[in-house]
Amino acid sequence: MTPPRHVAQVLALLLLCGGPAASVRLAAQDTVPAGFGTLKRDDIVVRFATEQLEIQILPLDEQVIRLLAPDTYRSLTQLLRTKRGEIEAAARRPAVPNPTLVMVTFFGITPQARFSPEDVNVTSRGRLFRPVGIVPLSPQWSSYQLEAHEQAVAIYLFEEGISFREGLTVTYQGLSNDSWTAALPVLDRERVRARARLAPQ
Repeated sequence: MTPPRHVAQVLALLLLCGGPAASVRLAAQDTVPAGFGTLKRDDIVVRFATEQLEIQILPLDEQVIRLLAPDTYRSLTQLLRTKRGEIEAAARRPAVPNPTLVMVTFFGITPQARFSPEDVNVTSRGRLFRPVGIVPLSPQWSSYQLEAHEQAVAIYLFEEGISFREGLTVTYQGLSNDSWTAALPVLDRERVRARARLAPQ
């Protein structure tokens, strides 16, 4: 017999997150199963720019990405599965067993735009978080330079403690952006709608 959809989703989450303890922890954070969100990445991504670069920040926390449209959620979770070994290796070096994951994208605006990966920081609940590990996804990453319209993408690892249910600030080389605050009501509304879609008709 094919298991009910919500059971299949819980099983998939168990496999993705590495075991029952991780699944229980995530369930405590957010009770919305995957597959019921409709948001686009552009609805929640933090975006700001320097003279040479545009920078995009997308949290990869389950309580956030479960509210994205199913195809986007599948794409991101598949990426995390593919890079799981590299993420775990990057987390072992600073001894951070449960890192907070964030996708960072640098877009070149001008030719030979230089970027500095380590300068992306997050302030949450009054605490400054610096990246403890970076898993590059683009071959251009190691050059620290982009041509116009090129992009470099990586998964950043931060220590636990960043709250995506509250306002936070992203900084890069003296620039700061707190637009995540504007994404919070968008996520809250979508969370309510997703629960309504889940409810029996």
